Amino acid sequence: MNNISEWIERFPGLSRLDHPTKELLLKQSQIVTVAKGATIFGPGNSPENMLFLLDGTVRVQQTSDTGHEIVLYRIEAGQSCVLTTACLLSYDDYSATGIAETAVDAAAVPRAVFDALVAQSKPFRDFVFAAFSKRITDLFLVIDEVAFQRLDVRLADKLIKLSSNTDRVATTHQKLSIELGTAREVISRQLQEFQRRGWIEQARGSVTLIDKSQLQKLANHNT
Repeated sequence: MNNISEWIERFPGLSRLDHPTKELLLKQSQIVTVAKGATIFGPGNSPENMLFLLDGTVRVQQTSDTGHEIVLYRIEAGQSCVLTTACLLSYDDYSATGIAETAVDAAAVPRAVFDALVAQSKPFRDFVFAAFSKRITDLFLVIDEVAFQRLDVRLADKLIKLSSNTDRVATTHQKLSIELGTAREVISRQLQEFQRRGWIEQARGSVTLIDKSQLQKLANHNT
């Protein structure tokens, strides 16, 4: 970044802090850079810093005792991590893994500074709990999807979202299974069914959406 002192202004809740609090954050924080693919935190580790993401994307996923993985949420630029917040507040270890999907820049605020500001600064405390509440709501939606919604509907919705403005999704059956919290074999069978219907074509490492309208129609069962 060109100007480290600007990082607080990227977070609306922090930008409203009083000047002394901003100065404390700027003085005590460090800008860290993480390479794409690196593990930022994992189970059994205790957070020493609150991370505020400035650039890049972090994927937070959890692995069950049986080895199945599921993506819980992603942290984008301008956001903080709810799991890190929870662990800092409870003095607990991480129960999930954070992986840098891209190169990442973040502002790291030490635990002691985080604790002091939560205790002493109502605007900072409001910012932390507002972000925490929103992400908890998002996690309940993930639980609802996994527990109650049809896999074919969720897969169609995920393909539409991953395709963005193109018709090709660079992904694998394994990656899709982690996104949706199911077994790779289940994803493979459902993709084969989509292909049989003429909605997609599969190639190594990619899925091409042939009939987006039918996939969108199925995905709309989510709403």
